[in-house]
Order: sequence, then structure tokens, then C-alpha cells
Amino acid sequence: MNVVAFNGSARKDGNTAILVNAVFAELKKEGIRTELVQLAGTEIRGCNACGTCFTNQDKRCGIKDDILNDCIEKMLDADGIILASPTYFADVSTGMKALIDRAGLVAKANQDMFRRKVGASVVAVRRAGAIHAFDTMNHFFFISQMVVPGSSYWNIGIGGHGPEDAKGDEEGLMTMRTLGANMAWLLKKIND
Repeated sequence: MNVVAFNGSARKDGNTAILVNAVFAELKKEGIRTELVQLAGTEIRGCNACGTCFTNQDKRCGIKDDILNDCIEKMLDADGIILASPTYFADVSTGMKALIDRAGLVAKANQDMFRRKVGASVVAVRRAGAIHAFDTMNHFFFISQMVVPGSSYWNIGIGGHGPEDAKGDEEGLMTMRTLGANMAWLLKKIND
């Protein structure tokens, strides 16, 4: 089994990646392969409502000159998908929103192609707005007919302006470890 995570932060290996890696540590303990895709430094645009995904139904977006179709391929190959974002003005980053909008529409155009995969959201936050970002990513999973595991709290870790501040949020890291353990358990149950 494998899980792919998409880090929507503009910072590679910052607070959002730290939280995802805490989830990954638990998945790896259970023999589940992991891959972190960092959107920082890549090109990913929003949906232009062209409808090509509904016309072609080839599991691809009609916009071909950015990384979205590579991301979709990784999602299709994975048993589990993690969406991770810092909180920007009480929501996800623009890169994460573009990923959600375009991959979600392609999935709908192709008979809900992510149906019954396991999905989990991870949010890094400085102070407030994390629940809205958490909801935004979870809506992608729910409308895609995916299965979402819980944790001991909302999947949120606190990190200030420093790129490694999340390492000091022990409760947030524990929440991520619990999420990883629950995600591993669920993946095994689904794949039995």
C-alpha cells in the first residue's frame, strides 16, 4: 500500500511538511510506502472551466502545461491521499485550492475515480483560521466519495512564522501520529 501527500505550502520542508512527516512516520511503521509532493516552486493554475475533462473522460485535465496531471496520476496510483496546507487568510493556499478544484473536477468527470480511497487533511496554522482550511480539504474527500479517518483532535499543528515552529507543538504532533496510526489501520481494513 502507498500514501501520497501534497504539501500546498510555499515553503518546502517547513511546518506543513513537518506535520505530514509525523503522519508518515506512523504509516511507515506499518509498512506503508509514502511520497511527499511539494507544490512549492511548481506551476499549478486554477480551473478554467473548459470542460475538456468531461468531453475526453481520460482521467486528465485539459490544461497540460503544469503539474496537475502528474498529481492526478499519483493520486490514482495511491491507496491513500493526504492534502496538507498552511492557513492563508483562513483557508488553504492557492496551490492547494487549484489542486482541489482541478483534480476534483477530473474525478467527477471520470465516475468519481478516487472513490473509496482513504483521504486525510493536515493543516499548519500560526493562530486562527485552520478549521476552515481543514474543511476545504475534507470537502474534496467527501465529494469524491473517499473514506476519512479521524484523530484525537482536528488535524492541525501550530507553527508561527518560523519554518520549523511546528516541531514545538507536541499536541499537534501527537494528533498527526494518531492520524497516521488510524489511517494505517483503515487502509489495512479496506485492503483486506
